[in-house]
Amino acid sequence: MSDLPASAANFCYRHPGRQSLILCQRCGRTICPECQTQAAVGVVCPECMKEQRKNAPRTKPAVLTRLTGEGKPTVTYALIAVTAFIFVLQWIPGLGIYQNFAYMPALTVIEPWRMLTSVFLHSQGFIFHILLNMYMLWIFGQLLEGLLGRGRFLALYLVSGFAGSVGVLVLSSPNTVVVGASGAIFGLMGAFLVIQRRLGGNATQLLVLLGINFVIGFIPGLNIAWQAHLGGLLAGALMGLIFMQTRRLKHQGIQVVLIAGLTVVLAAVAALKVFSYLNG
Repeated sequence: MSDLPASAANFCYRHPGRQSLILCQRCGRTICPECQTQAAVGVVCPECMKEQRKNAPRTKPAVLTRLTGEGKPTVTYALIAVTAFIFVLQWIPGLGIYQNFAYMPALTVIEPWRMLTSVFLHSQGFIFHILLNMYMLWIFGQLLEGLLGRGRFLALYLVSGFAGSVGVLVLSSPNTVVVGASGAIFGLMGAFLVIQRRLGGNATQLLVLLGINFVIGFIPGLNIAWQAHLGGLLAGALMGLIFMQTRRLKHQGIQVVLIAGLTVVLAAVAALKVFSYLNG
């Protein structure tokens, strides 16, 4: 996979070799996860942190904490750990994890949470299902979590996973049963593709990877939900565009509104499809 293009504005000012889209809340400089310190709103760079501590009253404790330990993609690791733990639980008789949390469009009206819980389940009869998804999450998670920050990355993963379920709801039969993080994974790829293209990078390898994975979904007998792939990919690409267009500090409020708006639109599409089921 090709790297993002070299541009000073997209690299940490203290670590020129580390790419990031996160800016210091006070001075606006680009900072990597290792240089970020969580503030009441956003993050600040080491210099602004030092200045704030210098000017803060000595009687008050420090209110800022490190955002990440040594720049590790903790959200990525947590998602992999939770998914693996749930996969183990699926094998325990009597828990009914698969039966109670897998997604079926026909159940959306009474158990809508399945649209998200199914993202953390995987097929027990095909071990490579979870292995491949977690491998892809590990690859793109490391790239995107450091680039976007924890909150944005988690939002991207969850909204893309939800969009994958919406794709299944709209494009599949009501009794289709779907599990897996594929929609969320395709969302990560879609977001990275948009970010890379907007920064002027070469996306040929990623496009080939996307094409291969998408075509595999149409091979008979594999029971792969290409509808979830499509829904997640489109939502992820839109979120990648939102992140790029609202990168500046003054646009952070707009970014939150746009992401919330996208989620509402997805929920509205799901509601309209459920309404058609009830009146069809």
